[in-house]
Amino acid sequence: MLLLSIQGQGALYTVCTLIICIILVFGFRLVRIGWRTLTKKLPPDPPPKDEKAPEPVYFLVERKKKRARSEYSAPKRIDFK
Repeated sequence: MLLLSIQGQGALYTVCTLIICIILVFGFRLVRIGWRTLTKKLPPDPPPKDEKAPEPVYFLVERKKKRARSEYSAPKRIDFK
């Protein structure tokens, strides 16, 4: 007894073939990248530099200046219409 029709089996085989091809392509890419890194030599580590103490940082802060007080006029009357 068949569980899938002929079209269903064809779709299943197509999906399986697609997945296998994708796995093979990406596997080949990873193998190629790994092979390239085996032949490369890493550059030697640079000698450690003598660390100097950091120079102090000075912030220039200007004090706020008060506005010159002006003479205020008499209050105006506001009429709401």
